[in-house]
Amino acid sequence: MSRPREFDIDHVLHQSMEVFWDKGYKSTSYEDLTRMTGVKKQSLYCVFNDKRSLFLKALAHYREQRISNLKELEEQNISPLEKLESLYNSLLHDEELCRGCLMVNTALEFAKDDKEVTREIELMSAETKHILEKIISSGQKQQLITTRFSSSVLAAYLNNAISGSKILEKSGGSREQIEAVLRTSFALILP
Repeated sequence: MSRPREFDIDHVLHQSMEVFWDKGYKSTSYEDLTRMTGVKKQSLYCVFNDKRSLFLKALAHYREQRISNLKELEEQNISPLEKLESLYNSLLHDEELCRGCLMVNTALEFAKDDKEVTREIELMSAETKHILEKIISSGQKQQLITTRFSSSVLAAYLNNAISGSKILEKSGGSREQIEAVLRTSFALILP
């Protein structure tokens, strides 16, 4: 008879995500994961099969969290400019500033070497772009955002600028550099 599971899978998944975010996939050992989660290696294997499967689930967990936050912002009953300002402020005041973005870090670590990892990164980018496009399109209809470019092009641009700021964060860019990139990028989409 097997023993009942003695840990919260979602909590362990979140803790594992934190380790991968700090160290990257290749530099994370099972010892790092067991130390952080307090769960034995065999128990992790029983639930997540292997380190790669755990990593893929951690990436999905990260994506779901970030997209959920973005959807909440998009659904708020405030103007599109207030939504963009809120996003801008959240990016500047992110307590995770020096860690960058787990997806961007992973993209830099893996390039396109792993199809499943690439699919997770592309899904995050597509979902982010879709939400940004909805906010921008709404702002264009209200003549608050430039119509020189389509909402799709502006959303792709802004998504890329945000990713670029995350690369600056991870590579040690100063707060001033990061703020300048974000401030300029958000300002360029105004009329």
